[in-house]
Amino acid sequence: MHSTVKNLLDIEKNIKVYLNELNIKSYPKIIAVSKTFKIDKILPLIDHGHTDFGENKVQEAVEKWTEIKKNNSKIKLHMIGKLQTNKVKFAVKLFDYIHSVDSVKLAKKISDEQNKINKKIKIFLQVNIGDENQKSGISKNEINQLISYCKEIDLDIIGLMCIPPFDVESEGYFEEMNKLNKKLGFTELSMGMSSDFLKAAKHLSTYVRVGSSIFGQRS
Repeated sequence: MHSTVKNLLDIEKNIKVYLNELNIKSYPKIIAVSKTFKIDKILPLIDHGHTDFGENKVQEAVEKWTEIKKNNSKIKLHMIGKLQTNKVKFAVKLFDYIHSVDSVKLAKKISDEQNKINKKIKIFLQVNIGDENQKSGISKNEINQLISYCKEIDLDIIGLMCIPPFDVESEGYFEEMNKLNKKLGFTELSMGMSSDFLKAAKHLSTYVRVGSSIFGQRS
């Protein structure tokens, strides 16, 4: 068994054991964050039957995934990095989910591009949950306006996404996100990475974005 597959199975098991102890019966999907890793590291996971993969850069994703997705319709590709408007056209063609929508301008561009090719992408709105100046994401008090606008232009918003501040305990932010997501009536929630996916799962994240714990450290 390839090391990446073993790592994935270990993570799935750890999540189940942890959530069962808390009497939580729903488990998050694991997005294997394959950014910077070559396809030879990723193929064992595809062969194992894993379907959800995440990339941060559109150009890298296009080069790596275009052929694979043609031959494997089950694969779901998640754009989890900051999306520049000039890359939206390429992102919309390739990705199934975009986790990082945080502005009217970006939402409009996605809507325009997906209408051109008659595709409906599933979208998470990225919330700047720690109110950090340098961090992407919409502030909590502006989220309702963005949701209203996205509905007007017929975007398929399925939930919220966050990246908590790096240097503090993340669990409080996950708890807050879960409450906000429920209040807004969404069913999906994208939060948790290699360092804190169990805490995110505890607060009902439905997608955890795990890279280094599956693939090893990036060089």
